[in-house]
Amino acid sequence: MVILRVLKACMLLVFLLPLAVKAELVVEVTQGVSEPTPVAVVPFKVMGSQIPSDDIAQVIDDDLSNSGLFETLPRGSMLSLPSGEAEVFFRDWRMVKTDFLVTGTISASEDGRANLRFQLWDILKESKLIDEGVDFILDRQERDLAHYVSDMVYEKLTGVRGAFRTRIAYVTAEALGGQEYRYRIEVADWDGKRAQALLTSDEPIMSPSWSSDGKKLAYVSFQDRKPAIYIQEITSDKQFRVQPFDGINGAPAWSPDDQQLALVLSRDGNPEIYVLDLNTADLQRVTNHYGIDTEPSWSPDGSSIIFTSDRGGSPQIYKLDLATRQLSRLTYEGNYNARGSLTPDGRFLAMIHRSAGSGNKFSVAVQDLKTDRLDILTETGLEESPSIAPNASVVLYATQKGTQGVLSAVSLDGFVRFDLPLRQGRLDVREPAWGPFID
Repeated sequence: MVILRVLKACMLLVFLLPLAVKAELVVEVTQGVSEPTPVAVVPFKVMGSQIPSDDIAQVIDDDLSNSGLFETLPRGSMLSLPSGEAEVFFRDWRMVKTDFLVTGTISASEDGRANLRFQLWDILKESKLIDEGVDFILDRQERDLAHYVSDMVYEKLTGVRGAFRTRIAYVTAEALGGQEYRYRIEVADWDGKRAQALLTSDEPIMSPSWSSDGKKLAYVSFQDRKPAIYIQEITSDKQFRVQPFDGINGAPAWSPDDQQLALVLSRDGNPEIYVLDLNTADLQRVTNHYGIDTEPSWSPDGSSIIFTSDRGGSPQIYKLDLATRQLSRLTYEGNYNARGSLTPDGRFLAMIHRSAGSGNKFSVAVQDLKTDRLDILTETGLEESPSIAPNASVVLYATQKGTQGVLSAVSLDGFVRFDLPLRQGRLDVREPAWGPFID
């Protein structure tokens, strides 16, 4: 199987497409809930001579509409543009069939400091749900502030913590001609904006993995012509290589406390799961089987590791209790289940799944570990590398549209879908990893 076999060959096969140099991801909702909640986000009134470089209200509008759960009102359909309580006439918003309203004012000073005061209104109940002020710095924090407001509104209306302030990492590749490629790890906002290249290399990069504090990425690079695991800080150029071993060095996964890495090594001749203590450099082998064990991920409490193994004759997902070394098989339905990861509450397992008799169709699926019910969430059959949002609302994954590798996402209930295709060019995108909450 591709995931379980030769590491470098797998990486090269992913990127055998003509590519462009620069492009931007953009959210395109392809399926939302059947009855999205109507919300209006009024342009915020700016007081003072300094104007924010970003339209904060528009970013909030985009966040909510791109979630697939809300239908936002176009500004041209608004009967008024209130900025405070005295200007909110609930009748006007009921006329345009809006259930909730977001208003705000921005006060900016000459030194670049500013304050946003925003409100969330329940139109039907004629009540105020949120009224909060936030200080920020102009031309530096507008988008962060907008995502913060979106998170507040999302949580108030859904009861689920918003993930608009989180970031995603992914790998891109650019064809240079012949068999030469340029690879990058990029980090962007959840919606693909503000993308920054964290690392550029002429050799393949794969398996980016976020630390739980969101400050570091672990990944696999072939920059020395053989696979090695590196750790790099997000906000600096600081990078160091984890002690390399002969053979495969792959699939790094941070423990919940960021003190350990689970990784795959073939130092003893067969791919096995190891745990590396980053403080003491102590390395423990935790699996021991003639089958291939790979793709580790941690349980939310750090007590066990989920991994893929073909020890039963086909790739399936297993759980290993680190204290007792007790092993249990989690997946039975289908002849291929791999790249497993758990939701933060440990109840749902997202994976790449292939049903018996489906040929080479690989789909994103989620299994309820309490009931063992398995739901297939995607249908194209070209999916790989699922990554769960930290609020457990969405699974981000890589797939193909035509000849281009793109990122897509689907909610755990299958009701919401959106793509993050490239705005321009044909840059291939793979290996998504959704970052943690930013407190």
